[in-house]
Amino acid sequence: MVGLLPLLLLLPVFLYVAAPRIRKMLSCGVCTSAVQLPGKVAVVTGANTGARVYLACRDVQKGELVAREIQTTTGNEQVLVRKLDLSDTKSIRDFAKDFLAEEKHLHILINNAGVMMCPYSKTADGFEMHMGVNHLGHFLLTHLLLEKLKESAPSRVVNVSSLAHHLGRIHFHNLQGEKFYNSGLAYCHSKLANILFTQELARRLKGSGVTAYSVHPGTVKSELTRHSSFMRCLWWLFSFFIKTPQQGAQTSLYCALTEGLEGLSGNHFSDCHIAWVSAQARNETIARRLWDVSCDLLGLPMD
Repeated sequence: MVGLLPLLLLLPVFLYVAAPRIRKMLSCGVCTSAVQLPGKVAVVTGANTGARVYLACRDVQKGELVAREIQTTTGNEQVLVRKLDLSDTKSIRDFAKDFLAEEKHLHILINNAGVMMCPYSKTADGFEMHMGVNHLGHFLLTHLLLEKLKESAPSRVVNVSSLAHHLGRIHFHNLQGEKFYNSGLAYCHSKLANILFTQELARRLKGSGVTAYSVHPGTVKSELTRHSSFMRCLWWLFSFFIKTPQQGAQTSLYCALTEGLEGLSGNHFSDCHIAWVSAQARNETIARRLWDVSCDLLGLPMD
C-alpha cells in the first residue's frame, strides 16, 4: 500500500500533462471544410466566417460578449445578437417575425440551445421544460423559418441531440411529465425527440433543397450542467476528457458546411461521421406521430 502512494500522488500530475493529448484523442472528429460563405446567412440558437451570423439567445448581454469575441477572433463583423427565449412561444414567434422582416435569405439554421436535468418546471406555455425547450421550441422555430429556408435553398438544418437519446423514450401519455418525472430521463427523452424530428423533417423536405441532420457534439465544457450539482461535479472530475466548445462544435460545422452531404439528409452524426442510433430513434411511426402531436400542441398545421 505504501508503495502505491507515490504512484497515486503522481497520477494528477500525469493527467495534467497528458490532458491535451487525451482530449485530442477523444475529439477525433474535425470539420475540414474550406467552404467560404460570402453573402450567406446563418442562425445559431443558444450562442451565449464570411457569413452573416445571428446568435439567437435568451441572455442578450452574454450573447453580445460572445459576438464581440467571435468578431475579434474571426474578423467577421457581421455577427448579430437577437433575443430568443425557447421556453416562450411568443418570444420564438417575435424572433422569427423580426428575422423574416430583416433578412431575405436563410441558408443555415443550427438548433443548438438546450437545458439539462432541470427540476420539474414548465415553460410559459405549460410544456415540461426539457421537451418544451429542447424539442418544441426548436420545432416551432424551424417551422416558422422553413419557407425562408426553402426560398434560400440549398440550405441546411442542424439539430444538436446527444448520445443520451439511447436512454430516451417518447411516452405520448406522459409527454409533459405530469404522471411521472425524472430530470435525467426527461433530458434523454427530449434528445430522442430531436433525432425523430430531424428524420421526419428530412423526409418531408425531400426534393426541396433543404436538408436536415442531427448531431451528438460529445461531452462539452458548457453551461448545460448548471441545473445539477452532481453533473457539475462529474464534469469537474472528468475535465481532462471533456471537449472544449471549439471541439464540440466540429460535428455541427461539418453537417452545416461540408459539401456532398445532401444524400445523407436525416442521418445522425458524431465526430463528423454517421453514428448509430437507438431502435426507437429509427421508428418512422413514432417520428410521424411525434410530428403530429407537436403540431397540435403548438397550434400548427400538420401538413
